[in-house]
Amino acid sequence: MTPFQGYDILPACKDAPIRAFVTRIFTILAVFSQPILKPAHTVLTRTQVASLLKLYDRPHPTEPHRTIRGYDKAHALRTARMCVAVAGALGHALPRLRQFEAACLLHDMGRAGLDSGLFGNIWSWAREKGIPTRPREWRARYPRTAYGRETQAFLAHYGEALQKRGLDLTPEVKDHIEMRLGFARRLKKYLRPVKSDIQALDIPWAPWMEKIMLYYYYPEKLEGAAFWMHQLAEILVACEQLEAYSNQRRGKDYYARSGESFKAAFAYLRQLTSRQIVSQLVLDCICRLTREGGFTTILRQARGGTLSPADQRFLHTVTI
Repeated sequence: MTPFQGYDILPACKDAPIRAFVTRIFTILAVFSQPILKPAHTVLTRTQVASLLKLYDRPHPTEPHRTIRGYDKAHALRTARMCVAVAGALGHALPRLRQFEAACLLHDMGRAGLDSGLFGNIWSWAREKGIPTRPREWRARYPRTAYGRETQAFLAHYGEALQKRGLDLTPEVKDHIEMRLGFARRLKKYLRPVKSDIQALDIPWAPWMEKIMLYYYYPEKLEGAAFWMHQLAEILVACEQLEAYSNQRRGKDYYARSGESFKAAFAYLRQLTSRQIVSQLVLDCICRLTREGGFTTILRQARGGTLSPADQRFLHTVTI
Protein backbone atom coordinates (compact mmCIF):
# COMPACT_ATOMS: atom_id res chain seq x y z
CA MET A 1 0.00 0.00 0.00
CA THR A 2 1.31 3.42 -0.92
CA PRO A 3 0.83 6.25 1.61
CA PHE A 4 -2.03 7.83 -0.33
CA GLN A 5 -3.81 4.55 -0.94
CA GLY A 6 -4.14 4.58 2.83
CA TYR A 7 -6.52 7.55 2.57
CA ASP A 8 -9.05 5.33 0.86
CA ILE A 9 -9.43 3.13 3.94
CA LEU A 10 -9.96 6.05 6.33
CA PRO A 11 -13.78 6.02 6.04
CA ALA A 12 -13.69 2.59 7.72
CA CYS A 13 -12.06 4.18 10.78
CA LYS A 14 -14.94 5.33 13.01
CA ASP A 15 -12.97 6.67 15.99
CA ALA A 16 -12.37 10.39 15.27
CA PRO A 17 -9.09 10.84 17.27
CA ILE A 18 -7.61 7.69 15.75
CA ARG A 19 -8.80 8.75 12.31
CA ALA A 20 -7.13 12.16 12.72
CA PHE A 21 -3.88 10.58 13.90
CA VAL A 22 -3.82 8.06 11.05
CA THR A 23 -4.63 10.82 8.57
CA ARG A 24 -1.65 12.81 9.77
CA ILE A 25 0.67 9.79 9.53
CA PHE A 26 -0.45 9.02 5.97
CA THR A 27 0.10 12.65 4.99
CA ILE A 28 3.59 12.79 6.45
CA LEU A 29 4.51 9.53 4.72
CA ALA A 30 3.09 10.78 1.43
CA VAL A 31 5.03 14.03 1.57
CA PHE A 32 8.37 12.53 2.62
CA SER A 33 8.12 9.59 0.20
CA GLN A 34 8.08 12.00 -2.77
CA PRO A 35 11.37 12.61 -4.59
CA ILE A 36 12.58 16.21 -4.49
CA LEU A 37 11.82 17.34 -8.04
CA LYS A 38 10.71 20.50 -9.76
CA PRO A 39 6.92 20.60 -9.25
CA ALA A 40 4.78 19.47 -12.19
CA HIS A 41 2.11 22.02 -13.06
CA THR A 42 0.11 19.87 -15.48
CA VAL A 43 -0.53 16.18 -16.09
CA LEU A 44 -2.90 16.66 -19.05
CA THR A 45 -1.93 17.18 -22.67
CA ARG A 46 -2.13 20.60 -24.32
CA THR A 47 -5.02 19.35 -26.44
CA GLN A 48 -6.95 18.19 -23.37
CA VAL A 49 -6.37 21.51 -21.57
CA ALA A 50 -7.40 23.60 -24.60
CA SER A 51 -10.49 21.46 -25.17
CA LEU A 52 -11.60 21.79 -21.55
CA LEU A 53 -11.15 25.57 -21.55
CA LYS A 54 -13.19 25.82 -24.76
CA LEU A 55 -16.17 24.44 -22.81
CA TYR A 56 -16.49 27.89 -21.18
CA ASP A 57 -17.60 29.39 -24.52
CA ARG A 58 -21.38 29.72 -24.68
CA PRO A 59 -23.83 30.65 -27.45
CA HIS A 60 -25.33 34.10 -26.97
CA PRO A 61 -28.88 33.79 -25.50
CA THR A 62 -30.48 36.19 -27.98
CA GLU A 63 -28.02 36.14 -30.91
CA PRO A 64 -27.66 32.50 -32.01
CA HIS A 65 -24.74 33.14 -34.38
CA ARG A 66 -22.69 34.89 -31.70
CA THR A 67 -20.53 33.14 -29.10
CA ILE A 68 -19.80 34.49 -25.62
CA ARG A 69 -16.20 33.56 -24.96
CA GLY A 70 -15.45 32.31 -21.48
CA TYR A 71 -14.30 35.12 -19.22
CA ASP A 72 -10.68 34.97 -17.99
CA LYS A 73 -9.85 31.40 -18.96
CA ALA A 74 -6.28 32.26 -17.97
CA HIS A 75 -7.46 32.42 -14.35
CA ALA A 76 -8.71 28.83 -14.56
CA LEU A 77 -5.50 27.72 -16.25
CA ARG A 78 -3.21 29.36 -13.68
CA THR A 79 -5.33 28.05 -10.80
CA ALA A 80 -5.18 24.51 -12.18
CA ARG A 81 -1.41 24.66 -12.59
CA MET A 82 -0.90 25.66 -8.97
CA CYS A 83 -3.40 23.03 -7.82
CA VAL A 84 -1.60 20.22 -9.65
CA ALA A 85 1.74 21.27 -8.18
CA VAL A 86 0.36 21.28 -4.62
CA ALA A 87 -1.57 18.01 -4.98
CA GLY A 88 1.45 16.34 -6.55
CA ALA A 89 3.70 17.59 -3.75
CA LEU A 90 1.25 16.13 -1.23
CA GLY A 91 1.46 12.74 -2.92
CA HIS A 92 -1.79 12.30 -4.83
CA ALA A 93 -1.50 9.66 -7.56
CA LEU A 94 -1.46 10.39 -11.30
CA PRO A 95 -4.94 9.03 -12.23
CA ARG A 96 -6.56 11.22 -9.56
CA LEU A 97 -4.36 14.18 -10.51
CA ARG A 98 -5.66 14.02 -14.09
CA GLN A 99 -9.26 14.21 -12.90
CA PHE A 100 -8.32 16.91 -10.39
CA GLU A 101 -6.68 19.08 -13.04
CA ALA A 102 -9.81 18.80 -15.20
CA ALA A 103 -12.01 19.83 -12.26
CA CYS A 104 -9.75 22.80 -11.51
CA LEU A 105 -9.79 23.92 -15.13
CA LEU A 106 -13.60 23.87 -15.06
CA HIS A 107 -14.12 25.22 -11.54
CA ASP A 108 -15.71 28.45 -12.89
CA MET A 109 -18.26 26.74 -15.17
CA GLY A 110 -20.98 28.05 -12.86
CA ARG A 111 -20.14 31.47 -14.33
CA ALA A 112 -20.17 30.51 -18.01
CA GLY A 113 -21.60 33.41 -20.04
CA LEU A 114 -20.42 36.02 -17.53
CA ASP A 115 -20.49 39.69 -18.52
CA SER A 116 -17.70 41.15 -16.38
CA GLY A 117 -19.14 44.69 -16.46
CA LEU A 118 -22.58 43.60 -15.30
CA PHE A 119 -21.19 41.18 -12.74
CA GLY A 120 -18.93 43.88 -11.33
CA ASN A 121 -21.74 46.42 -11.26
CA ILE A 122 -23.90 44.15 -9.09
CA TRP A 123 -21.33 42.65 -6.78
CA SER A 124 -18.99 45.59 -6.20
CA TRP A 125 -22.09 47.51 -5.08
CA ALA A 126 -23.12 44.61 -2.83
CA ARG A 127 -19.69 44.58 -1.20
CA GLU A 128 -19.77 48.34 -0.66
CA LYS A 129 -23.14 47.97 1.09
CA GLY A 130 -21.99 45.02 3.19
CA ILE A 131 -24.48 42.69 1.50
CA PRO A 132 -23.53 38.99 1.75
CA THR A 133 -22.17 37.66 -1.54
CA ARG A 134 -21.94 33.93 -0.82
CA PRO A 135 -24.75 31.48 0.02
CA ARG A 136 -23.54 30.52 3.51
CA GLU A 137 -22.94 34.17 4.43
CA TRP A 138 -26.39 35.09 3.13
CA ARG A 139 -28.08 32.42 5.28
CA ALA A 140 -26.08 33.56 8.32
CA ARG A 141 -27.43 37.11 7.86
CA TYR A 142 -30.92 35.98 6.82
CA PRO A 143 -31.47 32.65 8.57
CA ARG A 144 -35.09 32.40 7.42
CA THR A 145 -33.91 31.98 3.83
CA ALA A 146 -34.60 28.42 2.66
CA TYR A 147 -31.51 26.50 1.54
CA GLY A 148 -31.04 27.05 -2.18
CA ARG A 149 -33.32 30.11 -2.31
CA GLU A 150 -30.63 32.74 -1.74
CA THR A 151 -31.00 34.33 -5.20
CA GLN A 152 -34.73 34.80 -4.75
CA ALA A 153 -34.19 36.25 -1.27
CA PHE A 154 -31.57 38.68 -2.63
CA LEU A 155 -34.04 39.91 -5.25
CA ALA A 156 -36.76 40.33 -2.63
CA HIS A 157 -34.48 42.35 -0.33
CA TYR A 158 -32.46 44.37 -2.83
CA GLY A 159 -34.26 44.22 -6.19
CA GLU A 160 -35.70 47.70 -5.74
CA ALA A 161 -32.27 49.12 -4.84
CA LEU A 162 -30.78 47.57 -7.99
CA GLN A 163 -33.51 49.14 -10.09
CA LYS A 164 -32.71 52.53 -8.57
CA ARG A 165 -29.13 51.98 -9.78
CA GLY A 166 -30.51 51.57 -13.30
CA LEU A 167 -30.43 47.78 -13.34
CA ASP A 168 -33.79 46.41 -14.43
CA LEU A 169 -34.42 42.91 -13.14
CA THR A 170 -34.02 41.28 -16.53
CA PRO A 171 -33.27 37.55 -16.94
CA GLU A 172 -29.63 38.51 -17.56
CA VAL A 173 -29.37 40.48 -14.31
CA LYS A 174 -31.02 37.67 -12.36
CA ASP A 175 -28.63 35.19 -14.00
CA HIS A 176 -25.62 37.23 -12.82
CA ILE A 177 -26.99 37.19 -9.27
CA GLU A 178 -27.39 33.42 -9.61
CA MET A 179 -23.70 33.18 -10.56
CA ARG A 180 -22.87 33.82 -6.91
CA LEU A 181 -25.86 33.01 -4.75
CA GLY A 182 -27.09 30.10 -6.86
CA PHE A 183 -23.68 28.85 -7.96
CA ALA A 184 -24.41 25.16 -7.26
CA ARG A 185 -27.52 25.16 -9.40
CA ARG A 186 -25.81 27.00 -12.23
CA LEU A 187 -22.70 24.79 -12.09
CA LYS A 188 -24.85 21.67 -12.38
CA LYS A 189 -26.76 23.20 -15.32
CA TYR A 190 -23.60 23.92 -17.31
CA LEU A 191 -21.65 20.80 -16.37
CA ARG A 192 -24.43 18.36 -17.26
CA PRO A 193 -24.21 18.77 -21.07
CA VAL A 194 -20.37 18.67 -21.20
CA LYS A 195 -19.66 15.56 -19.13
CA SER A 196 -19.66 13.45 -22.30
CA ASP A 197 -17.14 15.88 -23.83
CA ILE A 198 -14.89 15.41 -20.81
CA GLN A 199 -15.17 11.64 -21.09
CA ALA A 200 -14.32 11.88 -24.82
CA LEU A 201 -11.02 13.51 -23.82
CA ASP A 202 -10.10 10.29 -21.96
CA ILE A 203 -10.72 11.92 -18.58
CA PRO A 204 -13.09 9.81 -16.46
CA TRP A 205 -15.83 11.96 -14.93
CA ALA A 206 -16.63 11.33 -11.25
CA PRO A 207 -19.16 13.04 -8.92
CA TRP A 208 -16.40 14.15 -6.53
CA MET A 209 -15.07 16.48 -9.24
CA GLU A 210 -18.22 18.60 -9.03
CA LYS A 211 -18.26 18.47 -5.24
CA ILE A 212 -14.80 19.99 -4.89
CA MET A 213 -15.80 22.82 -7.27
CA LEU A 214 -18.58 23.70 -4.83
CA TYR A 215 -16.49 23.62 -1.65
CA TYR A 216 -15.73 27.35 -1.37
CA TYR A 217 -19.39 28.38 -1.54
CA TYR A 218 -20.84 25.22 0.01
CA PRO A 219 -18.33 23.66 2.45
CA GLU A 220 -21.20 21.71 4.04
CA LYS A 221 -21.42 19.55 0.90
CA LEU A 222 -18.11 17.90 1.83
CA GLU A 223 -18.99 17.03 5.42
CA GLY A 224 -18.00 13.40 5.97
CA ALA A 225 -16.10 13.23 2.65
CA ALA A 226 -12.99 11.08 2.30
CA PHE A 227 -9.82 12.84 3.46
CA TRP A 228 -8.23 12.90 0.00
CA MET A 229 -11.35 14.52 -1.49
CA HIS A 230 -11.49 17.15 1.22
CA GLN A 231 -7.82 17.91 0.76
CA LEU A 232 -8.20 18.36 -3.00
CA ALA A 233 -11.12 20.74 -2.36
CA GLU A 234 -8.96 22.73 0.07
CA ILE A 235 -6.17 22.93 -2.51
CA LEU A 236 -8.57 24.23 -5.15
CA VAL A 237 -9.98 26.89 -2.82
CA ALA A 238 -6.56 28.06 -1.66
CA CYS A 239 -4.95 28.20 -5.10
CA GLU A 240 -8.01 29.80 -6.70
CA GLN A 241 -8.07 32.52 -4.06
CA LEU A 242 -4.32 33.11 -4.33
CA GLU A 243 -4.69 33.58 -8.09
CA ALA A 244 -7.83 35.74 -7.79
CA TYR A 245 -6.21 38.02 -5.21
CA SER A 246 -3.22 38.40 -7.57
CA ASN A 247 -5.25 38.73 -10.79
CA GLN A 248 -4.92 42.24 -12.16
CA ARG A 249 -7.65 41.80 -14.77
CA ARG A 250 -10.23 40.53 -12.30
CA GLY A 251 -9.27 43.22 -9.83
CA LYS A 252 -10.11 45.89 -12.40
CA ASP A 253 -13.11 44.19 -13.99
CA TYR A 254 -15.27 43.23 -11.05
CA TYR A 255 -13.55 43.32 -7.70
CA ALA A 256 -13.27 47.15 -7.81
CA ARG A 257 -9.74 46.74 -6.48
CA SER A 258 -7.24 49.58 -6.60
CA GLY A 259 -4.30 47.15 -6.74
CA GLU A 260 -3.08 43.64 -5.96
CA SER A 261 -1.18 42.62 -2.83
CA PHE A 262 0.50 39.29 -2.14
CA LYS A 263 0.46 40.22 1.53
CA ALA A 264 -3.34 40.52 1.40
CA ALA A 265 -3.61 37.28 -0.57
CA PHE A 266 -1.70 35.22 1.98
CA ALA A 267 -3.47 36.98 4.85
CA TYR A 268 -6.74 35.76 3.35
CA LEU A 269 -5.38 32.22 3.03
CA ARG A 270 -4.52 32.34 6.73
CA GLN A 271 -8.10 33.46 7.45
CA LEU A 272 -9.35 30.42 5.55
CA THR A 273 -7.09 28.26 7.70
CA SER A 274 -8.38 29.82 10.91
CA ARG A 275 -11.94 29.15 9.68
CA GLN A 276 -10.95 25.53 8.95
CA ILE A 277 -11.74 25.86 5.26
CA VAL A 278 -8.10 25.21 4.34
CA SER A 279 -5.85 22.99 6.46
CA GLN A 280 -2.51 24.10 7.84
CA LEU A 281 -0.85 21.34 5.83
CA VAL A 282 -2.18 22.68 2.52
CA LEU A 283 -1.22 26.26 3.37
CA ASP A 284 2.25 25.14 4.43
CA CYS A 285 2.74 23.33 1.12
CA ILE A 286 1.61 26.40 -0.86
CA CYS A 287 3.99 28.64 1.09
CA ARG A 288 6.88 26.22 0.56
CA LEU A 289 6.31 25.94 -3.19
CA THR A 290 5.97 29.73 -3.38
CA ARG A 291 9.27 30.26 -1.54
CA GLU A 292 10.98 27.76 -3.85
CA GLY A 293 9.84 29.75 -6.90
CA GLY A 294 7.29 27.21 -8.09
CA PHE A 295 4.57 29.84 -8.53
CA THR A 296 6.60 32.93 -9.46
CA THR A 297 5.92 32.74 -13.20
CA ILE A 298 2.23 31.97 -12.66
CA LEU A 299 1.75 34.87 -10.25
CA ARG A 300 3.74 37.20 -12.50
CA GLN A 301 1.34 36.36 -15.33
CA ALA A 302 -1.63 37.03 -13.03
CA ARG A 303 -0.17 40.45 -12.26
CA GLY A 304 0.02 41.32 -15.93
CA GLY A 305 3.62 40.30 -16.54
CA THR A 306 5.66 42.18 -13.95
CA LEU A 307 6.64 41.81 -10.30
CA SER A 308 8.41 44.48 -8.27
CA PRO A 309 11.58 43.59 -6.32
CA ALA A 310 9.48 43.88 -3.13
CA ASP A 311 6.94 41.40 -4.53
CA GLN A 312 9.68 38.95 -5.42
CA ARG A 313 11.24 39.24 -1.95
CA PHE A 314 7.85 38.60 -0.37
CA LEU A 315 7.24 35.48 -2.47
CA HIS A 316 10.69 34.09 -1.68
CA THR A 317 10.25 34.57 2.07
CA VAL A 318 6.53 33.94 2.65
CA THR A 319 5.70 31.80 5.68
CA ILE A 320 2.54 30.43 7.25
